[in-house]
Amino acid sequence: MKGLETMVIRDTVLPGKRTLFTTIWLLAIPAVIDNFFQTIIGFVDTLFVSRIGLVEVSAVGVSNAILAIYFAVFMSLGVAANVLIAKNIGADNPGKAGLIAQQSILLAVILGILFGIISVFFAEFLLKLMGVEEQVLATALVYFQMVAVPSIFISLMFTLSSILRGTGDTRSPMKVSILINLLNILLDYLLIFGLAFIPALGLRGAAVATVISRMIGAMGLGWYFLHNKSLSIEKQAWRLDQGVQKQLIFLGTPAAAERLVMRVGQVLYFGMIISLGTNTFAAHSIAGNIEIFSYMIGVGFAAAATTLVGQSLGAGDIPLARRYANMTMLVSGGIMTVVGIGLYLYGSWIGGFFTGNPQVIGQISLALKVGAFTKPVLAVVLVMTGIHQAAENTRFPMVVTAIGIWVIRTTFVYWLGIALGWGILGINIAISLDNIFRGIALSISYRRGGWLRFSKDETEGAPVIALGAVSKG
Repeated sequence: MKGLETMVIRDTVLPGKRTLFTTIWLLAIPAVIDNFFQTIIGFVDTLFVSRIGLVEVSAVGVSNAILAIYFAVFMSLGVAANVLIAKNIGADNPGKAGLIAQQSILLAVILGILFGIISVFFAEFLLKLMGVEEQVLATALVYFQMVAVPSIFISLMFTLSSILRGTGDTRSPMKVSILINLLNILLDYLLIFGLAFIPALGLRGAAVATVISRMIGAMGLGWYFLHNKSLSIEKQAWRLDQGVQKQLIFLGTPAAAERLVMRVGQVLYFGMIISLGTNTFAAHSIAGNIEIFSYMIGVGFAAAATTLVGQSLGAGDIPLARRYANMTMLVSGGIMTVVGIGLYLYGSWIGGFFTGNPQVIGQISLALKVGAFTKPVLAVVLVMTGIHQAAENTRFPMVVTAIGIWVIRTTFVYWLGIALGWGILGINIAISLDNIFRGIALSISYRRGGWLRFSKDETEGAPVIALGAVSKG
C-alpha cells in the first residue's frame, strides 16, 4: 500500500452510545465550567469597578473591547494548536504532537510580545479609534496599557489551554481557570479598595490584579504542560521550525478572521441598535449577558468535539469521528434546548436582577423568548464549527460567519428592527436568522463530506484523507 494517499481505517470496534456519551461528557463539562468561570469574572470585575465610578467602568469597557481583538488572534493560534496536536495524538505520534506544542508556545511568545509593543506605542490611537470620550481617555489609557502590555501572559494562557485540550486534558485548564478567577476576585477587592497595610489603588489595583492572575495562570498551565505524558518534549524543538509555523499560521489565520469578522460586524449592528434608544440598547446588552451562559455550554461541547474528532481522524477512524460529531451535537443540542426553555419561561424574572425598569424588563423577556427557539441551532453552529476545525477546514466556517454577520444579521437588524420599527423583536429575529443560516450551511457541508479537507502530511508515515478512496487495512 506504499504511496497510496488514503487514510487507513483501523480495525476497531466502534464504542457504544453510552461510552461515546461518557467520553464527550468528561471532556465537555470541564470546558463548560472553565468558560463559566471566565464569564463570571467579567461580572465581578465590572461590579467592583462600578463602585469607583462610571468613568472607570467606561475605561474597562473600552479596553476590553480592544482586547477582544487581541483575544481573537490568540484564540486562533489555540485552535490551530488544538487541531494539529489532537490529530497527532490520535495517530500515536507524541513526538510530532510535542513539536507542534513547542512551536505553538514559541509563536504565542512572539505574538504576545508583538501585541505588547503595539499596546505601548498605539494605545491612545486605538482608544480614540474606539470613539472613547475625552474625559475617559486618560483613565482608559492607564488601565489599557497596564493590562495589554503584558499580552504575553494572555497569549500563553490561550495557547497552553488549547495544547492541553488537544491531548484530551480539559480538567487542567479548568482547575487553573477556577484558581486564577478566585485569586482575581480576592486581589480585586484588596487592591481596588485596600485593606490594613494594603493601599487602595482604585482602577490601577484592578489592572494589577488582572495581570498577576494571568501571570500565575500561564505558570500553572505551563506546569501542567511540562507534566503532560501525551507529549514528547525535546530541547532542540525550542528552535523555530518554519514548516510547523506555516501550518499553524495557515490553520489559524481563517479562525482569526472568523472572530474578527464577528467583532467588526457586532460594532456595525450595535451602532444601529443604539439608534433605537437607550432602553432598547440596554435591554439588548443585558439579554446578551444572560444568554452568554448558554453560549458557553455550546463552546464547551465544541471544544470536546474538536479534540475527539481530531484524534479520531488522526487515528484514521472516520466512522468514529462521525459518531463523536453526531453524539456531541445531540447532547449539546439537548442541553441548550432545556436552557432555552428556562430562558423562555423565566426571562422576565432574570431580567429583574439587572434593572427595575418595567419597559426594559419587558424587552429583555422578549429578546430571551425569541432566542430560546434557536438555542438548539446555536448548539449546531458551535459544535459544527469545532468539527470543521478538527478536520483542518477553518476557511468554510470563516466564510459562513462573514455572510451570516455582514449580510444576514446586519441587513435584517436594519430592516426589521429599524425600517419596520419592530425594535428588540426585529433585532433578535435577525440574530436568529443568522444562526439558522450558519447552522444549515455547516450541516450541509458536514453531510456532504466538505468538512474533511486534509492535505498530505509532511510527517513521515502520516495518513492522509482522500474522500471516496478510503480503504480498510
